[in-house]
Amino acid sequence: MTSSRRCSPIALVVMMLSASLVGCSGLSSTTPNARVSADLQEINVGEAVNFDARESSSPDPTYIDEYRWEFGDGESRTTKQGIVSHTFNSAGTYEVEVTVVNDNGEVDRASVSIFVNSPPTIVLEMPTFVRAGESARLDASSSTDPEGATIEFLWDFDHGVDSDGDGDKTNDAESSSAFVDLVYDSSGNRTGSVSVIDDKGAMNTQTWSLMVISRTFMVVWEEQHLEFVWSGYLEQGQSIELEHEPGEGARIIQVNATLTLARDLLPIMWPEDNFTLSLNIPETGWSTFDSTTHDNITENASASIDRLDMNSIPESDYTITADSSEGLVEALLNEPGERFGQGTWYWTITADQCDPDLPVDDVDPDQGNDWELIVEFVILIPRVSEIGV
Repeated sequence: MTSSRRCSPIALVVMMLSASLVGCSGLSSTTPNARVSADLQEINVGEAVNFDARESSSPDPTYIDEYRWEFGDGESRTTKQGIVSHTFNSAGTYEVEVTVVNDNGEVDRASVSIFVNSPPTIVLEMPTFVRAGESARLDASSSTDPEGATIEFLWDFDHGVDSDGDGDKTNDAESSSAFVDLVYDSSGNRTGSVSVIDDKGAMNTQTWSLMVISRTFMVVWEEQHLEFVWSGYLEQGQSIELEHEPGEGARIIQVNATLTLARDLLPIMWPEDNFTLSLNIPETGWSTFDSTTHDNITENASASIDRLDMNSIPESDYTITADSSEGLVEALLNEPGERFGQGTWYWTITADQCDPDLPVDDVDPDQGNDWELIVEFVILIPRVSEIGV
C-alpha cells in the first residue's frame, strides 16, 4: 500500500512566500556591521586616544546615521562622523564600545580595550630647614609604581636657576639618584622638584621647599703686635724697596716705623749721612715719607713714620648671624671705612748722601752705611666661633 503526504493549505502558502522573498533583490537583511579601532591601546593617565569606526558599514540602500560612544569611564558621546578622541584621567582597563545606527534605526556594536597606566607614587623624606653650609638629605627611595614597574628619578635642585639654559627653570636634570645630599652656602628659601618615572613613561612630579637659615657666631677681636725688621748696607744714591702685607686677615690699628743709621765712626770726625724713608700703599691710597733727623752727636740719625687710629677698635664678645665663618670674617675685615692699610706696603730706603765725607790720604773711609728699619704694628684679628649648634 502506497502512502502519500500532502501539505496543508497554510504551509503551502508560507513556502511559496519564502521562495518569492529569497529571489527578490534588495530585500535581504539591512543590519549594519560595526567595526572600531584605536591608535593606542596603552596610555598613561591624562593622555588621549583616537577611536576610528569609519570601517563600519550598512548594506545598501541604508547608511549609518550616527555613532554612539561609551568610553567605559562614565562618559559618552554621539557623533555623526566615525572618529572621536577621548582623554582618560584615571588608571585602569576600559572597554570602549561604539554603537552604529543606520537610517532604519538598526544597530550593531563593536568594542576595543584600552589600558590606562597610573603614574608612580612619590614618597619624599627631607628636613624642613638646614643651616647654611650643612648637608640636607632629600630621599625619594620609598616611591613606588602601582603596577610594580621599575622607576627612575629626576631632580631639579633649584627652581630659581636655569642650569641647562633651555629657558625653563623647573626641568633641570641635576641628578638621577633615589636620594640626594644638598649643600647651600647662603641662607634663604630654596624650591626644587623631584620627578619619578615608570617603565611606560608615566611621570609624577613633587615640588619641595627647603629653608636655609643663617648660623650664629660669637666674635672676639684679638689684639696682636707684629714686627717687621730689615737691615742692610747702602752706598750713596742707592735705594732698596721692601714689601709686605701686614693687614692680611686683620684690621690694622696703628704703625710705627723707624729707620736708623748704624754709625761706625764718631760724628765729631765725620759729617752725618742723610737718607730718606718713604711708604706707599696703593690699595689704601696712602703715600708718605720722612728724612734724616738727629738731635745731638751722641745719637744716630733716624727717620720715622707713625700713624695711630688707622681704623676703629670694634667692640668685642658679641654675637652676629652669618652664613659661614669664612664669609663673616671677610665681611668684618671689609667693613666700609675700616679697610685702611689693607694691601701691600712698599717701603723705599734711599741713601741720599753717604759720600763724600772727609777723605784721609785721598781715601773716603765712609762711602756707605748700614741701615736698620724696624716697623711695629698693632693689629686686631677677628676670632669667630659658632654657637647654638
